[in-house]
Amino acid sequence: MGKAKKLKITAQKRVSSLAEDISSQNIARPTGRNKIRTNRTEDEDSKYVHEKESRKILEQARLQQQELEEQLGTASRQAPTLGQSKADSDEEEEVPESGQDEFDETFYDDLQIDAEDERALEQFMTKNSQPRQTLADIIMAKIQEKQTEIHTQFSDTGTVLLQDIDERVVKMYEQVKIVLQRYRSGKLPKAFKILPNLRNWEQILYITDPSSWSAAAMYEATKIFSSNLKEKMAQRFYNLVLLPRVRDDISEYKKLNQHLYKALRKALFKPGAFFKGILIPLCESGNCTLREAIIFGSVLAKNSIPVLHSSAALLKIAEMDYNGANSIFLRILFEKKYALPYRVIDASVYHFLRFQRETRLLPVLWHQALLTFCQRYKEDISSEQKEALLELLKRQRHHSITAEVRRELQLSKCRDTEMIFEEIV
Repeated sequence: MGKAKKLKITAQKRVSSLAEDISSQNIARPTGRNKIRTNRTEDEDSKYVHEKESRKILEQARLQQQELEEQLGTASRQAPTLGQSKADSDEEEEVPESGQDEFDETFYDDLQIDAEDERALEQFMTKNSQPRQTLADIIMAKIQEKQTEIHTQFSDTGTVLLQDIDERVVKMYEQVKIVLQRYRSGKLPKAFKILPNLRNWEQILYITDPSSWSAAAMYEATKIFSSNLKEKMAQRFYNLVLLPRVRDDISEYKKLNQHLYKALRKALFKPGAFFKGILIPLCESGNCTLREAIIFGSVLAKNSIPVLHSSAALLKIAEMDYNGANSIFLRILFEKKYALPYRVIDASVYHFLRFQRETRLLPVLWHQALLTFCQRYKEDISSEQKEALLELLKRQRHHSITAEVRRELQLSKCRDTEMIFEEIV
């Protein structure tokens, strides 16, 4: 038999108290890893809806959609935009996803125009207005002038470089033209995005035929050209491409497509180019309708414009020949409550005083512009101008506005009286 193994007797460790463990730091410490335990069954139940409930939700949504369509009636049907077929316009229109659009969806869809106001404006429209020039007209005129010098290159002063374009380039931009005609949303061809960087961008842009672009393509093109072109070149794009397209759309459908309306607001990011390429030519044309003036005026009202650009525009509009649309733009710019220079205020006063001997019935818009001017700048006019305006009210009257204008003028302090008081003190 083998020897019996000796049993090892170990001494029991003494159990320390909690205070001793804390003082000796013999305690468990949390690690940096955070465990997230989720109940998978509860998450799955919260993410997914049962089949019966989903059918009920879809049925209720369909019923609500039918009720909404019945309420809207034919107002929900939008007319097809220029450059689109009727079949394309019946499809649901999507907003371009490229670049988060910061604009709201409000735009002038269908305006209620008073027939009397429209007839009053027609009296002040220019009867023999010159036809509008488009980009195609200007480029074709230059090509005809330089037929014998087609290979001659001009200086870098913004003129079109009339030279032979490679056939491969022409074919490529003819394909871009087809894309722009059918464009609704998504990315644009890279060949189109590089257009503002080309010296002869106007000539190549003519190949794409801007008059046939879809409204969504015009909005994307305005974003590209307003951000990449200098002010003078952006002014040419606004005047030769964007303005004729917007006016044609308003004339054709009696309203403005939402993409074209957003394009106008995007164009105002270069206010100098907007005023020189869109607003001033629109007023100088002499045939701006009341509907066009309201739509373009809403763009001015919704955007913030630097005071220097607005002052220059006010001065130019006040000094040009009167058109009924001018009163709308003047009133909107007056309502912005700028601290205008005295030169602009004096030009505005003389603008109204020109109608002292006018025999035609002035539209309500003229009286509204005068009232807004007196409300905002009654203390910035001189005492002589105040007396002249009060004398004007005796000749040009409106049954509900003239009394308010007279009250504003009589209760106001003139700028020269304040200067005299300061000198006495």
